[in-house]
Amino acid sequence: MKESGYKREKLVKRIVYKFSLVILLLFIGTTVVCAQKKASSTPKKKYDIAAFLYPAYASDDPRLRPFWPMGIGEWETVATVQQRYPGHYWNRKPLWGYINEADPSVMEMEIEAATKHGVNVFIFDWYWYDGRPFMETTLNNGFLKAANVDKMKFYLMWANHEVVNTWDTRISRLDEHNVIWTGKVDRQEFEKICKRNIEKYFKHPQYYTIDGKPVFMIYDVPQLIEGLGGIDETIDALKWFESETKKAGFPGLDLQLTMWSVNVNYSGFDGSKTTNPQNDFVKKLGFTSATHYQFAHFTNVNEDYMTIMDAVKKEWTHIDNTFDLKYYPHISVGWDNSPRIEKSAVVKNNTPENFEKALRMAKEYADNHPDQVPLITINSWNEWTETSYLQPCNVFGYGYLEAIKKVFVE
Repeated sequence: MKESGYKREKLVKRIVYKFSLVILLLFIGTTVVCAQKKASSTPKKKYDIAAFLYPAYASDDPRLRPFWPMGIGEWETVATVQQRYPGHYWNRKPLWGYINEADPSVMEMEIEAATKHGVNVFIFDWYWYDGRPFMETTLNNGFLKAANVDKMKFYLMWANHEVVNTWDTRISRLDEHNVIWTGKVDRQEFEKICKRNIEKYFKHPQYYTIDGKPVFMIYDVPQLIEGLGGIDETIDALKWFESETKKAGFPGLDLQLTMWSVNVNYSGFDGSKTTNPQNDFVKKLGFTSATHYQFAHFTNVNEDYMTIMDAVKKEWTHIDNTFDLKYYPHISVGWDNSPRIEKSAVVKNNTPENFEKALRMAKEYADNHPDQVPLITINSWNEWTETSYLQPCNVFGYGYLEAIKKVFVE
């Protein structure tokens, strides 16, 4: 009898154990499924990765011929380096060839490659010289007519700098400041430019906005001030620009400053010596955001890439502590301007691996500023003659694009 009772007790314990095990496994399975569902229902944070696009690689723009008579735009500077400077160390070649970016089918391929790797905004360098637009064919004929343009946003950076010898390879080595075209415009021409850009570009469905406001970046503030006749005149002109943007149906204008150095104070206008003149200046002019165009604009780039990134981090901290506006972190791929002028400062060790580390720094900065759009700017999509490009080449292949994909897509 005792043995029979013992067997029953043992059997009950075994049944209870198995039942408990089944319950536990069901609980674990349910927890895993719920976690998976939660993970899949929580969207991955989306970043706006905006690459500057230099529109000089076009084959159907007659205004480029005086600088590059071969008819392929500044690809001529890239293709003829070894002829002009025999034995020169620089010998980069584009894997896509010397493409015509003003061809919509070519731009369609570029948009596909960019968006696949996480680049979803192009910032077009935009020019206006001699009373009319310059180098617009890449934007108008290529990008805006691409079949898949709806995949990509764009905005303009008004590159209102002077045109000097640099573009013309026949005279670029001459140490002379010959101004071919000025970037200065008076009030009448400024209004013509703004009205045209509002109608032609701001109203395009793919134009990039922040809180509904079109983003418009200005490269050279001193040039703007000189052309308009002074600081007060510039303040008035920029206020007018914003009011015209509002009249066009937008809630306002996101006027973006191109940061050049820690001190953007325009020489000679700050007579009051206030405690924070740079910030006061920027606020008076009406700039609401800022980013950089190139590391070369604020630090020594004749250095190792990671040494430069130390300086970049300090620059970001300084900007945070100095300015009220929103700063969007900028990462440059590199710098070497020698294809144009033979000699140049050169960024060292700007490998895709180090570029990836820089991108993670920018991502961390964006994450630490949740009150602003997670926008990160990159120089550049295609600045070949400054050796700062994302497009695939004979040296790094698709390495730079893959770095962006690793950080922001995968």
